[in-house]
Amino acid sequence: MAFTLSKYRAPLSQIFMKKPFDIKFDINFSLPAGSSRMLGVDISASSIKLVELSRKGGASPIYRLERYVIEPMSMDALLDGGINQMEQVNECLQRALKRLGTRQKKVVMALPLTSVITKTINVPAGLREDDLVFQVETEASQYVPFAMDEVNLDFQILGPAPDHPGELEVLLAVARKDKVEDRVATAVSAGLKVMVMDVEELAAQAVFSQMVNEQLPDGGRDKVVALVDIGANVTRINVLLNGDSIYMRDLSFGGDQLTQEIQNQFDLSPEDAETAKRNGTLPDSYQNDVLRPFCETAALEVARAAQLFYTSTQYAQIDYIFLSGGCAVIAGLEEIISERTGIMTQVVDLFTSMEISKRIAPRQLKVDAPVLLTACGLAMRGFVSS
Repeated sequence: MAFTLSKYRAPLSQIFMKKPFDIKFDINFSLPAGSSRMLGVDISASSIKLVELSRKGGASPIYRLERYVIEPMSMDALLDGGINQMEQVNECLQRALKRLGTRQKKVVMALPLTSVITKTINVPAGLREDDLVFQVETEASQYVPFAMDEVNLDFQILGPAPDHPGELEVLLAVARKDKVEDRVATAVSAGLKVMVMDVEELAAQAVFSQMVNEQLPDGGRDKVVALVDIGANVTRINVLLNGDSIYMRDLSFGGDQLTQEIQNQFDLSPEDAETAKRNGTLPDSYQNDVLRPFCETAALEVARAAQLFYTSTQYAQIDYIFLSGGCAVIAGLEEIISERTGIMTQVVDLFTSMEISKRIAPRQLKVDAPVLLTACGLAMRGFVSS
């Protein structure tokens, strides 16, 4: 069953969302229906990704990938997930929009989970809407280390509270207003209108869960599935069971280590190393001296994370590993990880069940798809009933 916050958005936005930005800070695990086109904007450590989707149909919608773009960005533009160099981010987003060539102005953005405080609480069942909002605000004030007028808050009812009859389990999400407003200011500077501010990991989880349901036998029912996102600085492990996250962990490992090693081995600047890595213009020795050791290290990190998952949870097996992020398409990486972990491993492919615009080159999309997970999830997240 899909859960939505739409019933509670109006009062929350009136209480917590003040001008100058009339948007909603929102969390949602479902992908609801609505507007015909939407743009997802993912601001990450090394690039900005834009994905434009259209949608048709009702209960079983068909999505179409209209356009996408990946625009490189200076590595110091973000710091710990927050915007560090506003001008650089603004310019990067404007370049991306120019390349994308869309007229779409409605966008969905997100904060990283590190900028969001999440907490599961219990509240009495059967409360009226106003009473529920008041109860959530009161509970939230106990866990938030900031004044309530300095934060944006939203919540999602997860269902009946286990072992607590007559109570509901509710997920809180709280973010400092300055973090939200920085993201929105970037969009406004590019002439965009932010419809929803989501959480990056939850948007990626939602679209990934849908992909698992469509692509694995029996919809992946009762299978433990790990999403391993290898980013520039951090590798994020999210283990799911039937669409619910049962374990998350961040590893201090990412594609920047590969770029750094390229710099050291071939005496290149950071920019030249990144360009050569992307374009495949490195010397022949790169494969054995740099790339293979990096892949072995990545596999070892994933294997250690899997063992930690086994020892710290009730689960003794991961059935599937899916790779996303910029390093996911490195030739041979999925085989090395599969061999090291003993777990079936493959690269995320979100677009198998989507229609693809003729303007998009299928071969390039296959290379780029693993880094579009969050942007695609955000675009889907924007199809909200008005």
